[in-house]
Amino acid sequence: MSVHRDRLRRVSLLASAAALLAPAAAIAQTGDGAADPAVPAGTEIVVTGSRIDKAGFQAPTPTTVLGATDLRQGARPSIAQTLNDLPQFRATQTPASTVANTNSSASAMDLRGLGVTRTLTLLNNRRFTGAADLNTIPQGLVKKVEVVTGGASAAWGSGAIGGVVNIILDDDLTGLTLGAKSGISSRADGFRYGFDASYGTKFANDRGHFMIGSEYQQDEGILDRNSRKNVGSTALFSPVGGAHQYILARDVNYSTFGLGGLVTSGSLAGKTFNADGTLRAFQYGSMVSGTSMVGGEGVSSTDEYALTNPYQRVNVYARSSFEVGDAKLWVDGSFSKIWATYPFYAETGTYTISASNPFLSQTIRNQLAAARETSIKVGRVFEDYGYRTFGYYRRNIEGAAGVDGTIAGKWRYSVYYNHGELRNMQSYRNQITGANLTKALDAVTDSSGNIVCRVALTDPTTACRPLNILGTGTASQAAINYVFGNKARAVYTTKLDSTGASLRGDAFDLWAGPVSIAVGGEARWEKQVTNSLDATSAASGFSRFNFSPLNGGFNVQEGFGEVAVPLLDQPYSKLDFSGAARYSHYSTSGGIWSWKLGLTDRIFDNLLLRASRSRDIRSGSLAELYTTLTTSFTTVAEGGKTYSITRYGGGNVGLKPEIGTTTTIGAVFTPSFIPRFNLSVDYYSIKIRGAIVSLAAQDIVSGCASGSTSLCSQIVRDSTGAPTTIYTTYINLAEYKTHGIDVEASYLLPMSEIGNMPGSLRFRALATYVPEVKINNGLTSVDRAGDVGDNVTFGTPKWRGTGAVTYQGKDLSIDARVRYVGGGKFDHTLDIANNDIAARVYVDVGAQVNIDKLTLFANIDNLFDRDPPLTTYGSIHYDPIGRYMTVGAKLHF
Repeated sequence: MSVHRDRLRRVSLLASAAALLAPAAAIAQTGDGAADPAVPAGTEIVVTGSRIDKAGFQAPTPTTVLGATDLRQGARPSIAQTLNDLPQFRATQTPASTVANTNSSASAMDLRGLGVTRTLTLLNNRRFTGAADLNTIPQGLVKKVEVVTGGASAAWGSGAIGGVVNIILDDDLTGLTLGAKSGISSRADGFRYGFDASYGTKFANDRGHFMIGSEYQQDEGILDRNSRKNVGSTALFSPVGGAHQYILARDVNYSTFGLGGLVTSGSLAGKTFNADGTLRAFQYGSMVSGTSMVGGEGVSSTDEYALTNPYQRVNVYARSSFEVGDAKLWVDGSFSKIWATYPFYAETGTYTISASNPFLSQTIRNQLAAARETSIKVGRVFEDYGYRTFGYYRRNIEGAAGVDGTIAGKWRYSVYYNHGELRNMQSYRNQITGANLTKALDAVTDSSGNIVCRVALTDPTTACRPLNILGTGTASQAAINYVFGNKARAVYTTKLDSTGASLRGDAFDLWAGPVSIAVGGEARWEKQVTNSLDATSAASGFSRFNFSPLNGGFNVQEGFGEVAVPLLDQPYSKLDFSGAARYSHYSTSGGIWSWKLGLTDRIFDNLLLRASRSRDIRSGSLAELYTTLTTSFTTVAEGGKTYSITRYGGGNVGLKPEIGTTTTIGAVFTPSFIPRFNLSVDYYSIKIRGAIVSLAAQDIVSGCASGSTSLCSQIVRDSTGAPTTIYTTYINLAEYKTHGIDVEASYLLPMSEIGNMPGSLRFRALATYVPEVKINNGLTSVDRAGDVGDNVTFGTPKWRGTGAVTYQGKDLSIDARVRYVGGGKFDHTLDIANNDIAARVYVDVGAQVNIDKLTLFANIDNLFDRDPPLTTYGSIHYDPIGRYMTVGAKLHF
C-alpha cells in the first residue's frame, strides 16, 4: 500500500505542475544546423571539422549542429541521451538503456556504431576526463553541440575515427537562471526530478567575464523489468525437435536451478526441496532445452536486472576570463559526482552435497544409500538470501587554464593546460565467498549432536557456520553472514594531463584569396591507478565478481598542421582545397601518422560539393591495455542448444593502434529560390585495420565453429564439451568496415509569409542508411547491418531517422518529433524461427510558455506508448520505458 500511495503522490505532483502550463508562453530559441552568422574580426571561430578558424571557411567533412531548440527536445536527462536521438549515433549504456553492468548510468557517445572509444568528445575544443560520462556537464551552460560525422584524427588526434562531438559552452552567458523539472512514466514509475542554476556576468568594463552552472538530479530507476512488455526474461531458446534451431521466447528460466534447491543428479534428479526439507517434483516448463526452459517454476536472472538504474548526480562548472590587450586569459574548473546502490541479481550455482549431510532428512539419506549414491548435486537460486547489491560512485574533478589571443591583428593563437581526475568506486555486497561456501556446505554432526562445519571438528575457533541450502528460508543468519558477508570493493583513479598550443592565420595570398594555415603541438599523459582493492577479490575468492587491479599509463606527443588553399573564386565556382597531417608518438607503440585531404566547391551559391579522404588512428585505451579481469554473464547458442556462460574480459598491453580510412562525398543544396531551405546528402565509408575490440561471446562461439583456432582457444568447456566460460580479451581484429548515407534537411518558414501571424515554423529531418557493418576476424566475414539483437557485436539498424516541426513565437513554442528505428534480423547468422524484428516509430511532443521572467515547459516522450519489439532483455536500439512525461520551470533574472 505504501508503494501505491507513493506512486499516486508522484502522479499528483506531476499533474499539479502540468496544470501550471495553462496560461503561459515560451522563449523563442533557434537551433538549426546552419552556419553561424558573420562574426566580428578577431573573434574566435569554432569550426569543429577543422583547425582552420577563418570566417567563411567550410570544412569538407559533414558537420551537424544542435542548438538550443534541438537540445531541449525530449527533455532528456543528459546531453548524451539527447545526442543518441540523432540517427548517426548508436545508443549506448545509459540510465535509460541498461543491463546489469558495472559502468552504471554512464553516458558516452558512439558515432556510427563503431564503439564509444572511436568517438572523440571535446569540451570547448579540448579533451577532458568527463568525456566518458556526459552527465558531468551542466546542460544549462551548453550553447550548442557540433558533431563531425567523419574521421578527424589529423585535426584532433586519436579516437576520432568515427568523428568528433564538440560541446561548446556559452562563454558570454549573462544573468541568473534557476530551474526545476520532474518526470514520471505513464505506469507511475521511473520518477525523476532535478534542479539547476546558471549565472554569468561581465566586469571591469566588459573585459572580464565569469560564469557558473550546477545541476542536481535524482532518478529512482525502474527495477521491475516485467512491468514492460518484451524486456523481462526474453531469451534465445533452442526448442527440441523444432523446425528451427532457435526461437525468441518469453519467460525463459533456469531449468537447472531452483529457489529451494533442485536436484540435478542421481536417482532424485528432477526433485526440489520444500522448506521443511522434504522433496517434491520440480515443475518444469512447457519446453526444456540445455540449461533453460520456457515457463515452469524456475526463475531467470534477466527478470532481476533493473530496467533502468537508479542514480543521483550533481555537477558544477565555473569559468572566468579576462582580456589583457589582445589576449584573453581564462581559467575553468568542474566537479561532478554520480552515485547509487541498488539490487543487481541473485547468486546461482550448482553444489555437491554429501549423502551424509545432516541437513538431509533420514528418509532422503536412506534413499541415497539404497541407490549407492554418495552425493547429490543441487542447483540453487539464492533469492531468499537477498540479491547481490551493486554500489558505486564516480567523482570527477577537472581544471584548466589558457590564453587565446591575436598577434598583429592577423594571427590567432591558443595555449592551454588541463588536468582531470576521475575517481571510480565500485562495490558488491551479498555475493558468495567461494572458500567459505565450500566449508559451510561440508556439514557434519559433532559429538554433542550439533550440526557444525567439518572444519570445526579440528578447529573449534573457526568462524564457519554450516549452511543449509535445502529449501527456501532454511539457513541460519550466522551461516548466511559467513558465506555472503564479505564485500567486494575497489577504487580506481584515472588521470588525464593535457596541454596544447596552436597558431592560425592567413599565410599569404594567391589568385583566389589568402592561404590559411594552422599549426601546433599537443601532449597528454593518461594513467589509471588502483587506490584500494578488497583482499577477497585480490585472491579471486568471490564466486562471481572479483575486482582486479588496473594500473598503467601512457603518454603521447603530437605535432599537427593544416592548410586551406583557395583554387578558384568566381561567381559560378568557389573551389577550395584543404589538407591536414599529424604525427603522434605513443610511449606504448611508437610513432604513427594521420592525414586528411579535402575539396569543396560552391557553385552559384546554391550548391556546395564536398569530398574528403583521411587516414585516422586510435591507440588502445587504458582499459583496453591494462584491465586485468572483468566478469559478466550471457547466453550463447551452439549446435542447436543454448548455454548460460561466464564471460571474462581483460586488457592487452600488446595492442597496436588501429588505422582507419575514411572517405566522404556529399553535397549541400541551399537554393536561392527557396530561402531558408537546406538539404545535405553525404556518403561515408570507414574501413578500420587492426580494429581493437572485445568480441561478444556469441561471435567467439560462431567464429570457432567457422574454424578459427584462435577463437576456439578462448572457450572453456566442461566434460561434455558444453561451453562454460569464454574469454573476450581485447585483440586487434583483421578488419572492420562500414558505409552509409546521411541526409539532413531543414526549412524555416516565417508565419508572416502565409498570413498575418507571428512566429515561425521550423522543419528539420535527419536520416541515416547503413547497408554494411562488416567484421572480418581474419577467417570469416560477417555483415551486422540490420542485425538488432542484443548479443551481436556492432549490431546496427539499417535505417534510423528523426523529423521535427517546431512553432516558435515570442511567447509560445510547440514542437513535435517523430523518431524511426529500423528493424531487421535478431541475428541473421542463426536459424531463428522468429528472426524478423519489426521497426518502431516514436512520437514526442513538447511545449514552452513564457510569462515575463518565468518559463514553463512540458514534454511527452513516446506519446503512443510503443512497446519495444521482441529482441531479448538487453537490446539498446528501442525504447524500453514507454510513455514518459516531464514538466519543469525556469526563472530568469
